[in-house]
Amino acid sequence: MKKVLIIQNKRIGDVLIASVIANNFKAKYPDSEIHLMAYDFTEGVVMNNPNIDRFISLNEKELKRLPVLIETIQQVRAEKYDIIFDSYSKTQSRIICKFSGAKMTIGNKSRKKLGNWGYYTHPTRPLKEGTHICGKAIEDRIHLLQMAGNFEPVDYEPHIFLSEEEKKEDWLNKYSDKKVIVMGVLGSTPQKSMPYEYVAEMCDFITENYNVYIFFNYAPHQKEEAIKIYEMCKYKENIILDIYPKTIRDFIKVMYQADALVANEGGTVHIAKALGKPTFTIFSPYVNKAHWASFEDGKFHKSVHLLEMKPNLFDSFTYDERKKIEKDPHELYKQLTPEMILPELDAFLKSNQ
Repeated sequence: MKKVLIIQNKRIGDVLIASVIANNFKAKYPDSEIHLMAYDFTEGVVMNNPNIDRFISLNEKELKRLPVLIETIQQVRAEKYDIIFDSYSKTQSRIICKFSGAKMTIGNKSRKKLGNWGYYTHPTRPLKEGTHICGKAIEDRIHLLQMAGNFEPVDYEPHIFLSEEEKKEDWLNKYSDKKVIVMGVLGSTPQKSMPYEYVAEMCDFITENYNVYIFFNYAPHQKEEAIKIYEMCKYKENIILDIYPKTIRDFIKVMYQADALVANEGGTVHIAKALGKPTFTIFSPYVNKAHWASFEDGKFHKSVHLLEMKPNLFDSFTYDERKKIEKDPHELYKQLTPEMILPELDAFLKSNQ
């Protein structure tokens, strides 16, 4: 029996994507034992996954403390893993791999010339470009997996596993007279968030032209900002604000009962896709669409990016200017106007009525 650890120290969407390693490994080796190590707030997205035998919870801030990192390494060594997949390759996870004692450690080389200090027994590099409809982010995880052997045929799709009890929970029944579109009114970070007035205009367009409810989705700390967007909307009677999923697992249950998602690119989009729901994604100007636009067919899964509307926009920017945009893309976001987005959104909604 093979004992495997997958390390994914990042956000919710990244953890869900990394679960494809577990799904495919367990399909080939059903008697293997697979552990997933990730930040504590991401656990809900892989809960009940039969291909993950144990979730090892980490605290993002605590792991940066040397005593905690050393303790984590000792815990990993005690598990005596055969294989470790480091699917994000951060400093802490590289160090864990180097001192893990595992027979095989697989992760991406550092981009820095002096940054490869024998962290992995099987170092690799991310793919230069994606070739599969799943998007490069998922392909990179599968590339890591295939360093450990041949796993064809590959299942590229992340999956979310709800129990029968969870499926029966009553979240949206009082709004069952219309379809419900979940609206991610704010991105997971300020850099991924659209201008508020644009979001409100999109909400007005949807409620004016379609007989639906809009479910406002936002993180707990974003409530004050979400209310500002709500106040800008004309048709408040069609906006659901009285139901709030307190955990990521609760959001998954709401999304399971809803009909579609319209949101800034982020973890909620990957969740909706894993639940088989149609998605319309608005990409922040600095995010590489080729990496994160998974399974897009232009109908069931559709997205917009400023570079598609203005393909030569970034050509004149220096590296320093690009890094500045990444920190604050608001001015560029303003150029992705509702006039550009709404025709694409309308086509999406018509295709998924």
